[in-house]
Amino acid sequence: MQELSGKVAVVTGAGSGIGRAMALAFAAEGMSVALADIDGGAAEETAALVAAAAPGVTTLPRAVDVSDGPAVEGFADEVFDTLGQADVLCLNAGVFVGGVIWEVPAVEIDHILGVNLHGILNGARSFLPRMIAQDTEGHVVTTASVAGLFGSPFSGPYGISKFAAFAAGETIAHDLAATGSKLRASVLCPGIIKTDIANKAARRDASPGATPSDAQQFVNGVLVDVVNEHGIDPSLVAERVVDAIFDEQFLILTHDHHADAICDRAETLANLELPPIVDYT
Repeated sequence: MQELSGKVAVVTGAGSGIGRAMALAFAAEGMSVALADIDGGAAEETAALVAAAAPGVTTLPRAVDVSDGPAVEGFADEVFDTLGQADVLCLNAGVFVGGVIWEVPAVEIDHILGVNLHGILNGARSFLPRMIAQDTEGHVVTTASVAGLFGSPFSGPYGISKFAAFAAGETIAHDLAATGSKLRASVLCPGIIKTDIANKAARRDASPGATPSDAQQFVNGVLVDVVNEHGIDPSLVAERVVDAIFDEQFLILTHDHHADAICDRAETLANLELPPIVDYT
C-alpha cells in the first residue's frame, strides 16, 4: 500500500500499548480507525485520543473479546456496515501467562491460546474474505513477539502462543500470495515495549480452578521490572508498522540486534543444538 489517507484501519487490542499507538499512527495518516478491545472503556479512551490528535478522523470503538468468534464476526459486520470497508487489519490483541510449563494448568493455556492464537484466527476468518472481495490493495499485520522467535524459560505459555501467532501470520502471508490476493501481510515481533501487558498479567486473577504458581508470580514481577527499565515507547513500534506497510516488509522487528539473533539461532539449530537464551531488550 502506498496510500493510507481515506482508508480504514482495524486494530484489536486497541485500548492500550502497541494497539493504541498504531491507531494514533494510522489516524495521523488520515485513516478511519475501528478499535476493538476487551475493555470497552479503554477503546473509548483511545478513540478520544485519536479525536484530539486527528480531528475529523472517524473512529469506531467497541468492546470485543477476540477469543469469542461470534463477537469478532459481529464486530466485522459493524465495521463494514458503518465504515464500508477495511484496508489495514492489525490482529494485535494479546495477554501474558508465564510459569514453568509443567506447572501451568490447562485452563491457563486455554486462556492464552484463546486470545493470542484464536484471536488472530477469528479476525482472519471474519475480515479477510471481505477484504479480499474488495479487490483493493490492503495489508494485514499480525502481532507475535520475539517470544515467537526465541524460546525462553519461565514463559512457556506465552512463548507457545506467540510461536503459534507467528506461524499464523506467516501462513496468512503465504496464503494471500498463493491465491493472488492484492493484500500483503506482515508479522510484528516486538521486544520489550512500555505497554501494560506485564502489569495486567501481575494483576490478573488466575482462571477459575487455577492457582498461580511461585514461578508464574516470579516471572510476572520480573517482567514488570524489565518493561519499566528497558521498554521502548509504543509510538516507535507504530512508526515501524506504518513503514513496513508502505514497504511491503514481512518481518517487523523493534530491536535491530534481534536480526543477528535470528541468524545465530538458525546456525545453532542447524548444528542440532539447543539455542541460547536471547536478550529481548
